[in-house]
Amino acid sequence: MQDSLVKYMKVGLVHFMAYPSTLKGEGPVVETIKKVALDEYFTAIEITTIKDNEARQKVKQMLETAHMTVTYGAQPRLLTTGLNINDLNEEGRQKALANLKEGIDEAYEVGAVAFAFLSGRYEEATKEESYQALVKSTKEICAYAKSKGGMRISLEVFDYDVDKKSLIGPADLALRYAKEIREEHDHFGLMVDLSHIPLIHETIEESLLPVKDYIVHAHIGNCVVKSPDLPAYGDVHPRFGFPNGENDVQEVVDYLKVLLDIGYLNTENPPIVSFEIKPFGDEDADIVIANAKRTLNEAWARV
Repeated sequence: MQDSLVKYMKVGLVHFMAYPSTLKGEGPVVETIKKVALDEYFTAIEITTIKDNEARQKVKQMLETAHMTVTYGAQPRLLTTGLNINDLNEEGRQKALANLKEGIDEAYEVGAVAFAFLSGRYEEATKEESYQALVKSTKEICAYAKSKGGMRISLEVFDYDVDKKSLIGPADLALRYAKEIREEHDHFGLMVDLSHIPLIHETIEESLLPVKDYIVHAHIGNCVVKSPDLPAYGDVHPRFGFPNGENDVQEVVDYLKVLLDIGYLNTENPPIVSFEIKPFGDEDADIVIANAKRTLNEAWARV
């Protein structure tokens, strides 16, 4: 592609994954977000909870000054607490729901334009009950967000039997779910992630084409799925070029081509495409981020 990628997408970074010490809303949040804000490669940033109010206000001001699009990832709010938004125990579901509503409040506070979460674990024998619980929770989340403003809501598609073991899930169920929610809430959609596609045992086309009308957010990343004995096995988001990894330049090319073909990538309203990558072991986060930028640049040149 000869045109600049900036014409077709807002390149973002999942901050709390690239700098995992900030995952729980503590640690060098302000310092590391400043690094991203100073990097003109990024137009968007995805942040999560920031526990300290003063730090949260600093981040808000910093990102306003940087002229960046901000989105809020609530996945850590569930994954670090063990809460499940499709919990069949009503008390547990209500706790997860309350947690996400707090996240929505915080997302509005920092000026986020979108809010993302994930479905929880389930048992095959009660899969339909879990699905109905997820639908109920999602509609409550969407209604709550709508009552406070125009923030978009998305559910990120995860693996269903490898690592996170989330209900959503395979493309057919993701399609059923997205259709049902969108009927009542037009500000809802799906977040897709290149790094999750091999974990879902689907090809890029199998994963994206059925849900193409509901994709509102995209991530780019890598994973290791060949054997549980390998380093970084599962949903760990290692850098591109990681040993035994599933995704590198060619897979990013293929992913971008499909996103172009379905109209997600476009010049009229460029959407967010964020790196979701994480240092492995003692790797340097800033070098891993530079790796991701090189990978996307090379892939875009081949599209």
